[in-house]
Amino acid sequence: MTSFTILDGGMGRELERRGAPFKQPEWSALAMMEAPNIVKEVHQSYIQSGSRVITTNSYALVPFHIGEEVFKEQGRILAVLSGKVAREAADESGTDTKVAGSLAPLFGSYRADLYQADRVEELAVPLIESLNPYVDLWLSETQSLIDEVTRVKALVDKIDTDHKPFWVSFTLEDSEPTAEPLLRSGETVVEAVKAMQAIGVNAILFNCSQPEIIGEAIQVTQTVLSSLHANGIQIGAYANAFPPQPKNATANDGLDELRADLTPPAYLTWVKQWVEDGATLIGGCCGIGPEHIAAINEFNKAD
Repeated sequence: MTSFTILDGGMGRELERRGAPFKQPEWSALAMMEAPNIVKEVHQSYIQSGSRVITTNSYALVPFHIGEEVFKEQGRILAVLSGKVAREAADESGTDTKVAGSLAPLFGSYRADLYQADRVEELAVPLIESLNPYVDLWLSETQSLIDEVTRVKALVDKIDTDHKPFWVSFTLEDSEPTAEPLLRSGETVVEAVKAMQAIGVNAILFNCSQPEIIGEAIQVTQTVLSSLHANGIQIGAYANAFPPQPKNATANDGLDELRADLTPPAYLTWVKQWVEDGATLIGGCCGIGPEHIAAINEFNKAD
């Protein structure tokens, strides 16, 4: 087995666990506003556990979480701060840790039905411009539909004159069995992979979904990329520890319970399968913490 790159785990639940200000609808954005020092501590904890890519705490810096008014008044300031805090944690670590700029779904996690194409530029540009000086790569994550990624990538291409790597991570339909892996929009993984190859992404990942369904998506992605002779595009995964999420998930109504069965050894079982299937970028999402990353790091070093 060749070694793989270890990403970090979830930010929100780790902030809550450490006593940071944490409530809905602000989610992880509240700590960015009131306790950025704890955000930095979480970044440092992941690096110490073995992460070599950490992700800016900018996921919830969208009107869906912080409201339209706060976004207009503080969105850029908070995004800059999220970039600075992550950059400091990486630079002070004495490691070669990279910083990924998180570009979240602009209209809410899992909610392809709330997508507004005419507002993508308005909401994405402040985040891209604010994060750009601090990040080594872009991570458009927890994406539910193809069009949003395509539009965001075009904006990144205009703003980021250094042309840093662009990674996209899709969230998968996991509330009911499907004949083939689907995005939460109902679009197929096959369609998504072809579209991403066409716009020139550097990596395709799957996140914020049940680990049980990610493996098939990795296999499909590997097959499609091979057929397109696009084997230079990396594949990755970082699952969550949530129960299955329905199509009408109400992310701001309360905190989801975490699965008790996804202990570090149990999560590592899935990681081993993903690596065997061809994934080279591995981390965790909501509810997957530094102890999970440490277990993954031990496995990576052993091989």
